[in-house]
Amino acid sequence: MPCMVGPGALSGPAGASLAVALVAASGTASPDVLVRGTGAVGLAAALALARQGLRVALVGPLEAPATAPPAPDIRAYALNRASVDLLRTIKVWEAIPPCARTQVQEMRIEGDSGSDVLEFSAWNAALPELAWIVDAAALDDALREAVRYAPHIERISAAAAETSRPALTLLAEGKDSASRAALGAVMTRRPYGHRAIAARLVSSHPHAGLARQWFRSPDVLALLPMDQPRPGHGLALVWSVPDERAVQLLALSDEAFEAELMQATGGAAGTLTLEGARAAWPLSIGRAEPLCGPGWLLVGDAAHVVHPLAGQGLNLGLADITSLAQVLLEREAWRSPGDARLLARHARARAADTLAMGWLTDGLLHLFAHPAPWAKELRNRGLGLVNHLPPIKRALTRAALGR
Repeated sequence: MPCMVGPGALSGPAGASLAVALVAASGTASPDVLVRGTGAVGLAAALALARQGLRVALVGPLEAPATAPPAPDIRAYALNRASVDLLRTIKVWEAIPPCARTQVQEMRIEGDSGSDVLEFSAWNAALPELAWIVDAAALDDALREAVRYAPHIERISAAAAETSRPALTLLAEGKDSASRAALGAVMTRRPYGHRAIAARLVSSHPHAGLARQWFRSPDVLALLPMDQPRPGHGLALVWSVPDERAVQLLALSDEAFEAELMQATGGAAGTLTLEGARAAWPLSIGRAEPLCGPGWLLVGDAAHVVHPLAGQGLNLGLADITSLAQVLLEREAWRSPGDARLLARHARARAADTLAMGWLTDGLLHLFAHPAPWAKELRNRGLGLVNHLPPIKRALTRAALGR
């Protein structure tokens, strides 16, 4: 049976009534939580908090306008074990088609010397997998479908949201949040002058659950195993390159782009063939301040943005939701969900992880992008050294898993 992944793949029976409805502000009790944003983090937040019996109102479209069909989403998420645990808790993980989630059993990171490598293995770490690579569109579909049928979640219009009086407002609108400034929060962002190019590929070699990454001056190239578009041979490409180089690569024909990929990977991943269009977006690092206030909280990319070289962007956002859900579950009976002390408790719990990941990705990017010979020698010798230090490798594995 072919794998069905797409907007209609997770639909309920025809004619079934939805468990959510568009409600007006008048005559409706104020929600406990108002979630602004219907991306993966916002939808996960709505589902996680509704499971506690909180009344959740969700602002934002679940469907694209019929007059403007969206371009195919070719993004792929690298999810750690903590993120998968959350998705299992909110009953979404098993709804993702098996062909849209692929285990990473091994990871190989190479520098620009061609000889120094850093390797991770699930088998050596006594783990079932190092990560999961998940089709972004399939995850979003599963989250949207869960929200449609979830109790305690209402969809409200933007106009109704303006007159609503929730105990807690969650901003999960992404890095370009339109509501953040109105709350007095400022996102300080520093552009890298790089873009991430994403594409789907088919390789002549089986991927065997191996994720590959090349760190070279000045680019970072990742090939992530997927069972799409061809089972056992699919790959998701994420290639971070300087803006000028990105423009050149995007302007190439498919054949010329494939040739550039083959040169960049040295043929290590087999013969690579493009499947579908390429996409690109600018990269930056950023953090909002403050993250919370009385009755409001920033989560996901609305709160922090990191470079994708470690594949931790969505993991950080989902970790925000896990932390918030735990804090609210353990709150004193007399505290409301928007209590400032509660939200500060959550912000403190998340500060170390988000700052550390920002520093790590930023530091790695600058180290590997530096053109000086000493920097090249340092990064390549560093890869080989870490590869022979099991305690450090175990610590890195635990951090990547969200443990």
